[in-house]
Amino acid sequence: MAPAFSASADFAVDKAAGQACENLLADFRCGIHDKLRERGFAGCTVFDCFGAGQQVAQVTFRGEDWRQAPGTAATMFNSFTVMRQLHELLWYLTEALTRHVPSPLYTELGRALTETERLTEQAPDDLVALDVGAHRQKVNVLLLPVSELVRAGAPGRRPDRGGADLIGKDFRGADLRGANLRGTYLIGADLSNADLRLADLIGADLRGADLSGADLTGSIFLTQFQLNAARGNSDTTLPPTLRRPSQWSTSATGPAPGRPAV
Repeated sequence: MAPAFSASADFAVDKAAGQACENLLADFRCGIHDKLRERGFAGCTVFDCFGAGQQVAQVTFRGEDWRQAPGTAATMFNSFTVMRQLHELLWYLTEALTRHVPSPLYTELGRALTETERLTEQAPDDLVALDVGAHRQKVNVLLLPVSELVRAGAPGRRPDRGGADLIGKDFRGADLRGANLRGTYLIGADLSNADLRLADLIGADLRGADLSGADLTGSIFLTQFQLNAARGNSDTTLPPTLRRPSQWSTSATGPAPGRPAV
């Protein structure tokens, strides 16, 4: 209900925010869940709300049904938009706290986590009024030094391509250890057999990127949502907290080619 999408390779139809998907059943299940890709809804198979939907429906609105109480619908869907961002920040902060960082920074990360959790517990109107962008910025100030500390563990040159437009680029076998790929556009990029160990991938757009055979060991701020949107195979090495998407190929890759310059 809450998100909008447009007819594209990911979605078969247009849907406005707050409009029911044509496949939504009366019991809130999806009518084509087992054949989403075949029916043109591949985008649904990669979406991850970080648990924000459950939080809004079951906690913020205490199980209230927007169909039975339509007056709550607009506030509920607007709350979800904010909640998803807060839950994404919880993911990043939780991961940051697993890294080896100096004690003062660890303390600040813990405080930010507690504050973010408090914000998720607010009443609907307070959630909608929250300046979530300002809170994201405060958290990002803490995540940046964590990224720098983690990436400093990578040997040699650590490429800085943060925010770059690398759509469709060829990085087969590239040495991207410790790379800064924050917010980088890697849509459709070929990262097969690339070495992405200790790379910062926060906000990187990996839709359709080929991660077959890539090594993502120790990469930081990578989410399940990003992996779901990418392509990979059984040779892709993932951090232990993430799962291999079911739609990924199981075929092995060939020998890694030479590493091109980045």
